[in-house]
Amino acid sequence: MSRQECIFGIHAVQALLNSAPQRVVELKVMCGRQDQRMTAVLEAASKANIKIQQLDRKKLDELCDGNHQGVIAVAKPAPSLTENELYPLLESLQEEPLVLVLDGVTDPHNLGACLRSANAAGAHVVLVPKDNSASLTEAARKVASGAADIVPLIAVTNLSRTLKKLQDLGLWVAGAAGEAEQTLYELDLTGPRVIVMGAEGTGMRRLTRETCDELVKIPMHGTVSSLNVSVATGVLLFEVQRQRLNKR
Repeated sequence: MSRQECIFGIHAVQALLNSAPQRVVELKVMCGRQDQRMTAVLEAASKANIKIQQLDRKKLDELCDGNHQGVIAVAKPAPSLTENELYPLLESLQEEPLVLVLDGVTDPHNLGACLRSANAAGAHVVLVPKDNSASLTEAARKVASGAADIVPLIAVTNLSRTLKKLQDLGLWVAGAAGEAEQTLYELDLTGPRVIVMGAEGTGMRRLTRETCDELVKIPMHGTVSSLNVSVATGVLLFEVQRQRLNKR
């Protein structure tokens, strides 16, 4: 029997019901909550013939470690993509690929926030190394607000080798680094593109950095020296989309 997982929070559950209702085994909802957002979730579950169980807040609190907002979906795990499926996925796109790489992001909350930014900015896939990387925990899914069930997350064995394969496919690789000479506003980020973000504090690993075609930085104008990785990810990805729109 396959392991089941709990997905909680209004946005995350609604996104799952919209994108993959067949994965939902059962919905557990808090007795008495009858606002518009919960009504939409219940209607989607009923439409998909999903069993709904009413529980009190205490019972729901015991089922997950986080703010469930009165709803928990018991679901089958999403099918995970392998690196071998990455390249056909990119080649099948009808638009220029945009790939996000997270090199050494170990905090599940940051992973979830980066997935959310990736989805909002139109990234097609997120890559992480199999080792030294956060996994898609319930907390990460909650922070992602449904993006974890939409944007493919692929763990690769050798990140620098994967980047070289992407370069062979015609994608340009830009790595975020505070010591870079060019800012994201000076660098041409159009075309098939990979954006690489390193771990907070240590940044990208040496081999990853050496594989990048170019390094880019976000100019800082205040007193802080850096941004949270998920915020920096959003800034870079949306700059890619801004430049693409301006080029059309």
